[in-house]
Amino acid sequence: MYISWGYNTEWYTNSTVHVKQDAIGSNYNLLHAKANDHRGWDKNLLHQQLSIPQYNWRIGYYFNDSKDLGVELNFDHTKYIITEDQNIRVKGTLNFAHIDSTILFNQANGFFYYLNNGANFLLFNLVKRQPLYHTNDNYLGIDLVCKAGIGPVVPHVQNSFFGHPNQQHFQLGGWNAGLETALRVTILRYGFLEFSQKVDYARYSGLKIYNGTARQSFGTYELILSAGAIWPTHSNNPMFHNKVKKEE
Repeated sequence: MYISWGYNTEWYTNSTVHVKQDAIGSNYNLLHAKANDHRGWDKNLLHQQLSIPQYNWRIGYYFNDSKDLGVELNFDHTKYIITEDQNIRVKGTLNFAHIDSTILFNQANGFFYYLNNGANFLLFNLVKRQPLYHTNDNYLGIDLVCKAGIGPVVPHVQNSFFGHPNQQHFQLGGWNAGLETALRVTILRYGFLEFSQKVDYARYSGLKIYNGTARQSFGTYELILSAGAIWPTHSNNPMFHNKVKKEE
């Protein structure tokens, strides 16, 4: 088994936000909005709670008889913020009237959109490990790790459209699927550093806004640096092969 903790940074594709507010006669799209992350770990990391910056954790298990195949529970606390001071085209119906115009998206105009306490990707992964280099005593190992999975998103939703803010909250808000490749360096059998790149596609739906809901989808490219620990659960674990042979 293994567990790891680390930090990440992201880049997002443009996304169209579909807003539906039947109670006030609004059904419109914010077209091709740009978004950015909010790393948090690049400033005062040691002077704030470890869970405030964009973090990630993994818990995994490799099956002894399956040639480096495993499973993993994979969580990325990513922050998605529609970039302020950009011009966004709004098209559809607003207050029972047709709208097709461009707005300056910022708080002064009554607009903000934060998944800032997390866009929050949760994935159930299948894992394949390919050894690249190991010393004879297995005190140093370098592996290529490939992962693929699917799971729910758990966003924290905070927004305002045309001056009407919502009540911010966490919710289950859709699903995501991801592919990840990582270079893992194992040191002294029990510890490792892992540098990963990941692509993810997420679809959000039923996101609560003022008098309605919103939905959107976007792609993410993510870089992750993690540190972890390993717990052997069987004497046939490869990290003990050298030890077993010596005892024999």
